[in-house]
Amino acid sequence: MSRRIVVVLLQPVSWTPPGVDPGRWRAALAEDAVDLLATLAAADGGLAAPPGARPLAEAVAWPGMPVYDVPTATATAALAAADGYDQAAVLAPDAPDLPGLVLGKLLRPLSSRPVAVAAATGGGLLGLACRLPAPAWLPPVDLDRASVAQLRAAAPHPGALAEVPGWRRLRDPHGLAALDPAVEGWAATRTLLAGSR
Repeated sequence: MSRRIVVVLLQPVSWTPPGVDPGRWRAALAEDAVDLLATLAAADGGLAAPPGARPLAEAVAWPGMPVYDVPTATATAALAAADGYDQAAVLAPDAPDLPGLVLGKLLRPLSSRPVAVAAATGGGLLGLACRLPAPAWLPPVDLDRASVAQLRAAAPHPGALAEVPGWRRLRDPHGLAALDPAVEGWAATRTLLAGSR
């Protein structure tokens, strides 16, 4: 059986709700991401800390969780850090209400394709998964700026990349308004938002 890991890339978040402290917002999102990783049955969870993010990673990681120091805030840097695994997925840090089923769909294609990608609603990527080591054709992937079309253009043939259903990221008021209070999870983000009203 393949050894799998899902890594949340603790890159700086691009938007903070009005009236919410940016540091507390980033910490709440990171805490909810770690809680999501705790629900995984068929994969380990880890954090990738680009420069400046190590204190945040240490504050939210559970005991024994790997924290990878990465030189850049790119998904490809996080993939390269996942030593000892056969497959890895990297997620954006600002999708606190991401259903586990969506995450499972990101990993599933790796049984037949080397790379899988999930777009984020409104642009950018939610996550990237691949067999390790990552293929040489995979360019540096900035989850905020990359697109499925760019990765398709880099792939040597259409079958090298699987696109799976994406999800929203909290990068503007529209994403915030789409949060469903009835959905379980995202407790830290929910608590912080409730306290800011």
